[in-house]
Formats: sequence, C-alpha cells, structure tokens
Amino acid sequence: MSVPAGSPRPIIELRRVVKTYELGKTAVHALRGVDFAVTRGDFVAIMGASGSGKSTLMNVIGCLDVPTKGSYLLDGIDVRRLDEHQHALVRNRKIGFVFQSYNLIPRTTALQNVELPMVYARVPTRERRARALEALRIVGLSNRAGHVPAELSGGQQQRVAVARAIVTNPAIVLADEPTGNLDSVASAEIMQVLCRLNVTGRTIILITHEHDIASFAKRLIVLRDGHVLEDSRAAAVSAAPPGFIPDNGKQHLDSRRHEKAPA
Repeated sequence: MSVPAGSPRPIIELRRVVKTYELGKTAVHALRGVDFAVTRGDFVAIMGASGSGKSTLMNVIGCLDVPTKGSYLLDGIDVRRLDEHQHALVRNRKIGFVFQSYNLIPRTTALQNVELPMVYARVPTRERRARALEALRIVGLSNRAGHVPAELSGGQQQRVAVARAIVTNPAIVLADEPTGNLDSVASAEIMQVLCRLNVTGRTIILITHEHDIASFAKRLIVLRDGHVLEDSRAAAVSAAPPGFIPDNGKQHLDSRRHEKAPA
C-alpha cells in the first residue's frame, strides 16, 4: 500500500506481507500478501475465523515473528533488517502487549506486576514506583495496588495487564482477545479503558472474534485465508466512542448495550 504524498507517516505499514510455515513437506500459507497501513492514534480491530491468519498477523505486527516476503515498517523502521537483539529492543520499546490470559505473576502485587517491564529496563526504583502507580490510576485500580492477582476479579487482573502494557509509554497497544475470558460487564470495563487510552492519542490494535467488541474500533480489518477481505472505517466517528454516554464532560460505558444474550 502506497501512502499519499503529504500524509503523516504510518506507525504501522505492511507491504505485501507473506508468511509461510514449513510443516515437514507441507507449506502453510498463513498470510498471502497482506497490505495496509495504520496511522498514529488510530483504533483498529482485526477479525477473522480460525485459520484466517489473524494470529500470524498479530505476531508479525507485534514483532514476535517476521514476514517470509514483503516488508513491515514499525514507526518507519523495517523490522526485517534488524538483528535479533535490535528486533527485541524495537518490540519492547514500541509495543505494549495485552493477552487474553493476563499473564500476571501470581505471588506479586498488582503494583509489582506493573513495575516488571521497568525492572528489566533498569529504571530507578523511585521512578519505577511512580510510573506504575500512575498506570494503575489510569486503569482505575489505584486502590488495588497492593493486591495479588488471586485477590482481584478477572476484569481487574486484565486492567492490571493493561497498566503493565502502557507503563513504558509504548507507541502501540496490541490487545489479543483481551475480553476473551471475561463476562459482559468486565469486557465493557476493559473496552472503556482501551477507548480512554485511544482518546488520549494511543494507537490501539485489537484482535477479536466478537463483533460487539470490534464495534468500539474506528476501523475494521477482516481476514480470510491470509488475505484482507474487508478494510472499512466507521461511517462517522464521534468524539465519544460507541457505547459511551457523556455525563458532565466525562465518558461512561453503557454496559447494557454489550451484554451477551442468554445461551
């Protein structure tokens, strides 16, 4: 995909990306020429059935894997040209990950879990603590900083995971099925957090199989058999994300709109 002259440089740009895996004598074509760009501050949902290539695409965007052919530019950097060490540095500095399973350390507090990326980066203790507390405040968990994961609900654990993802101030938050283990109310809370982050300028890439969750995004990309089947933008993106009701200048989620129908 070419970027029109004068347009802002995309933060994510995939150019005819192909990913092929060799399983014995069989070649599995997971991505077959995926081509799109994402500008800074966008909110993109990626959907697709099992086997569509969305997990492989997530791995490529998250710098957990590299294309077989084509190029992937992350904030202007062609990741295929980086060695393993440089690849890891770019991934850790540019992307915050939120996974379906939370991936919290059981015997450490919410605050310590959020601090963890900064421990690896050798951020001084005082700064580390202040930034972790601020990240927990952003996700609405200041009063749970001293609780271990077992003392938190699933939605609260996922909010801790979001706080950990943003504490290093990455350019992109990549959320892989972040509501997959949650009920409708907790799912609504997580989407509220992601929408607030996006409103403040954070780029959000959301992998999901749920249409009601994808509806929060400004743009939808649908994959089928390794190809982009659909790339559409919301007809009208208002200042308030879908599902939000303004109240004295604040935004609140009407979770009733997102309750799942009884089985």
